[in-house]
Amino acid sequence: MNLPCAGGIKNTPLVSVIILNYNGSRWLGRCLGSLRKQTIFDKLEILVADNASPDGSVAVAEELMKGWDKGRVIQHGANLGYCEGNNRAAKQARGTYLFFLNNDTWLEDSCLERLISTVQEMGAQAGTPLMLNYEDSSIQSSGGAGYDIFGLMSLESPSDLRREIFVVGGCSYLIERQLFEKVGGFDPVFYMYADEYDLSWRVWISGAVAILDTQAKLHHRGAAAVNPTGGDKILETRTSDTKRYYTNRNCLLLLLKSCQHILLITVPLQALLLLFEAVIALMIFRRWTFVKRAYLDAFLSCWKLRNHIAAERRRIRGFRRRSDSVKPMG
Repeated sequence: MNLPCAGGIKNTPLVSVIILNYNGSRWLGRCLGSLRKQTIFDKLEILVADNASPDGSVAVAEELMKGWDKGRVIQHGANLGYCEGNNRAAKQARGTYLFFLNNDTWLEDSCLERLISTVQEMGAQAGTPLMLNYEDSSIQSSGGAGYDIFGLMSLESPSDLRREIFVVGGCSYLIERQLFEKVGGFDPVFYMYADEYDLSWRVWISGAVAILDTQAKLHHRGAAAVNPTGGDKILETRTSDTKRYYTNRNCLLLLLKSCQHILLITVPLQALLLLFEAVIALMIFRRWTFVKRAYLDAFLSCWKLRNHIAAERRRIRGFRRRSDSVKPMG
């Protein structure tokens, strides 16, 4: 494959790889090492954007990228969360494509070359490699297919076929830089969780196409922050009050922002489902603080963000090219 430089300008990177990092020093070695082995490494710009990690991540990243002409560390100076941390790094990126990459990943050597080639061949503007588990080649995720009646994400069925998808995986999100800017990037209000659902829906609304390339392969540990034990494997599946709060709130927010008319019915249905979950959680765990934080605070925050929701709906209307009537349902 002979991929051109961005815009045909010499020394301009084709892809800006953005690795948002917070306390990820243990993962950076394999992640950055796999980027160095990419078959199109000379066409990459690599930015490690650090959210004020106290674990020495900055020094680790700087040492690992020593001598890389287009590799550097961006120090945010505060924990900005996933969305704003990536947005600020993207403003400093120069590539035609942005590739948002989690630090607990590693890429097979031809991953980015294959992915870019397939995106261009299929006339797409966003895409993701096939996501495999960290320690082997079993499939972890194939992206999102659409939304069910409760407005919750339905996953793509595993397949060997490259294809269009609705939601690109958040750990390995490739998107044209111009499109990312057009649709407004990640919504900083989300902070973290469900952010890739929100961005992907806006990408779809804009008329753009996202694809999954099953021949481009990436390995992802996943849930490293809330399930830190186990090394390369997740030995247990745990959550936290804060994770549930952001997930519940943000899944409601993206519906309130992006549903045009027909799909607004999913908002009260999801709200009822969450209330049912809250009652069950209270009965099982008997911990009121969890229910308040994970569910009631999520509803309250949505109400407080009503002006933001209204402003986003107006902004999205300005670039909308697809309506609810043709939106894919999983």
